[in-house]
Amino acid sequence: MPKKNDVIQIHINELDFPNKGIGIYEDYKAVVKESLPEETVLAKVAKKKNGVIECRLLDVINKADYEIESKCPHFDICGGCSYQNITIEKEHEIKTKQVIKLIENAGIKNFVFDGIKSSPDIEGYRNKCEFSFGDTEKGGVLALGMRKKKSYYEVVNITDCNIAYSYYINIIKNSVEIFSERNVSFYHKARHDGCLRHLVVRKGAYTGEILINIVTANEIEFSLKDFVKMLTSINLEGKICSILHTQNDSVADVVKSDNTVILYGKDYFTDKLFDLEFKITAFSFFQTNTKGAEVLYSVVKDYAGDVRDKVIFDLYCGTGTIGQIMAKDSKKVIGIEIVEEAVDAANENAKINNIKNCSFIAGDVLKKIDEIVDEPDIIIVDPPREGINPKAISKICNRVNAEKIIYISCKPTSMVRDVSVLIENGYNVKRICCVNMFPKTRHVETVVLMYKNG
Repeated sequence: MPKKNDVIQIHINELDFPNKGIGIYEDYKAVVKESLPEETVLAKVAKKKNGVIECRLLDVINKADYEIESKCPHFDICGGCSYQNITIEKEHEIKTKQVIKLIENAGIKNFVFDGIKSSPDIEGYRNKCEFSFGDTEKGGVLALGMRKKKSYYEVVNITDCNIAYSYYINIIKNSVEIFSERNVSFYHKARHDGCLRHLVVRKGAYTGEILINIVTANEIEFSLKDFVKMLTSINLEGKICSILHTQNDSVADVVKSDNTVILYGKDYFTDKLFDLEFKITAFSFFQTNTKGAEVLYSVVKDYAGDVRDKVIFDLYCGTGTIGQIMAKDSKKVIGIEIVEEAVDAANENAKINNIKNCSFIAGDVLKKIDEIVDEPDIIIVDPPREGINPKAISKICNRVNAEKIIYISCKPTSMVRDVSVLIENGYNVKRICCVNMFPKTRHVETVVLMYKNG
């Protein structure tokens, strides 16, 4: 009988979403995160409950036959990616199996599965990266990059990245050099002191415009002018149009703003989706894989079908990208989003694109949906990772009588829960498609088409 802290050997049979390797040890189901099917691993027992032992991966004794050499030098320690060591074909197979298993376990039946669609780019596709300042080990030199696997404090000093634009590395390298030369401290998450917190880099995939945001504690220890001079002297693929400074004294290790000022240029950059242009601010949501987003939204357009003379509700609309894409061929689009800044950006972008049959409302879907006079023919729902508030699902189903619901999800476990509730409220699943928006990572987008019964 395995006990806590026992070191055991497990053969991994399958992979549950998002990264849980599943095997059998004696009569127990063993769960080992960060492992792959067909691997034999050495793991330490962390917890035992209800016939399941949760284990921490120590080492891979035998790799799976399909594993390949990672192109990323940081893959073993960086927490940014999960699948640098397998082919894109195997990645698609794994993600498809995970989604199908979740759907089947939820009892969802009688639908057409349209497979998984690939991102056009599987390397160098990320148009946004949030890098953390820290040290590679306690008391080590200044580092800038991603948090290490299984570490709350330590940072991988990035010298290469397989999924980010290549020039991001040049920005990281020069930023570390200038701050190291000046002995600028990083913000220590345990002590809540220090200066440097994050560096956010965003780029328009089609426009080449670059936005850089340095995030610090409220008291800074360096010259902002020197920082701007350094950045604007770097040879980059694209043009820096915005350099910002955000002050953040929050205890939480997240990028948020107490105050943001423009150091150089403007406070936004632009990018395109299909033939539409979007103005994107430092904190605006915009899909992190622009060309992958075009694949995702093409699936949505296909599932929507002929939308002439149709009224569309775009719920949890963010900056209104989907709504504006759908507005071109539809009668009317109404978007609802709780983040006011995103709604302001959505309405402004609609003006930029000369879209006059599309409007966006700031507020909670649960409340605002009652205030809309129009009745939708189609509802497009793209909620946050954790899904829709259960009360909002009931309101969506009972307040309106839409013929179709198109549910877009970046977290399949949330999707199957919400779709099951929609089924209980009178909708049937007709088609499901996966889109691999985030190659090399454990994440996958899912699009579900549902019809009202009858």
